[in-house]
Amino acid sequence: MSEDFSLTLESTFTSTNFVAWFRSVAPYIYAFRGRTFVVAFGGEVVADGKFIELTHDLNLLSSLGVRLVLVHGARPQIEQHLARNNLDDHYHQGIRLTDAETMQCVKEAVGRVRVEIEALLSMGLVNSPMANADIRVAGGNFITAQPMGIINGVDLLHTGSVRKVDVSAIKNRLTHNEVVLLSPLGYSPTGEVFNLTLEDVATQTAIALDADKLIFLMDTDGVHDKAGNLLRDLTVAEASALLSQKYKLPEDVNLFLPCAVRACEAGVARTHLISRHVDGAILQELFSATGIGSMVVESSLSILRDATIADVGGILQLLQPLEAEGVLVRRGRERLEQEIGRFVVLEYDHRIIGCAALYPFDELAAELACLAVQPSYRNQGYGDVLFKHILAQAQAQGLRKLFVLTTRTAHWFLERGFKETDVSQLPAQKKALYNYQRRSKVCVRDL
Repeated sequence: MSEDFSLTLESTFTSTNFVAWFRSVAPYIYAFRGRTFVVAFGGEVVADGKFIELTHDLNLLSSLGVRLVLVHGARPQIEQHLARNNLDDHYHQGIRLTDAETMQCVKEAVGRVRVEIEALLSMGLVNSPMANADIRVAGGNFITAQPMGIINGVDLLHTGSVRKVDVSAIKNRLTHNEVVLLSPLGYSPTGEVFNLTLEDVATQTAIALDADKLIFLMDTDGVHDKAGNLLRDLTVAEASALLSQKYKLPEDVNLFLPCAVRACEAGVARTHLISRHVDGAILQELFSATGIGSMVVESSLSILRDATIADVGGILQLLQPLEAEGVLVRRGRERLEQEIGRFVVLEYDHRIIGCAALYPFDELAAELACLAVQPSYRNQGYGDVLFKHILAQAQAQGLRKLFVLTTRTAHWFLERGFKETDVSQLPAQKKALYNYQRRSKVCVRDL
């Protein structure tokens, strides 16, 4: 190892931020080991020279025990070959019409792209992310195809669709720690070759393998709503509703979002749509709480439920930073265990990201306490979800007033129907416990 590289590593590893980040990704590393990810990317990634950066991320995933199936496209390369041979590019309803001459260009272009990808995955330069990489790429006739046939009177000739995926053969290669590389070509039992679409191969392969993730790298950074806001999480129902709306979606979203819906409906746990233009997009999407693109799941990842004794550790992690800042009153583990029945927790993807508690007092009043949301999930409406649940609980119990003591967030509660008052308006029992040194503001809402 060179001296400069050693100094860089040393300075990096002594960074508090780096240590905190590295610890934070440990749960993802454990969760992803042995899982199967299908990663699909167009030929533009190779043509633009971006695949070198992508190989670094794929190598890292492979080294962490992720089983990778890569599906590449070759559209720009095919178009170049057609232009070079003075052949026109014909499409019917968005699907390339592949005659014999076009098919020859397709095979040549796909072959060149595949060789380039294999070469880049074989790199092992010293002092680079690929140092000591030992990626073995597997390929073969894993995809059985069939002709699309005649659509609205037009014979698409050698354009086909996936008929069958050889699951056992692919799994055998993955078991031997090889990365499987699939091209957009399929073969028939009669020996014919068919031109397939990247999205069809990727989707059908993910479904057949019962993959844990299907990842599409595309031109846009994900799916946006009408206002232009990035939709980080979409259920199948939400994605389907978006596709049925009248406002125009970007071309690649129209292409990949239906595939994401189809995959999730067929059992693929999650489908991610992320930008191919962002260096490290896959890592940012997979190893962070909020991700960088859009994720489609069958049903919502957030669950609001009553807390149990097993949640004490997760609640403490939420509360302790706020207690250290003086935002919340300190609660020890023992007290929290005794009062756990008063808490509700909000889970996201099996992690506790929020909590709140309801403490009833005499005089038909109750305190809303310990309303907290993990920093990376704030400003996404989760605080309102917890608040509305506590409000409904209080109303169901026939209470007439809900109050809160706060030192920092009075305006948040005032915006939700509370009114600032003084200590004298608290129930007698709570008034006796009021800490005048904290000088917490008292906010009350009639129920």
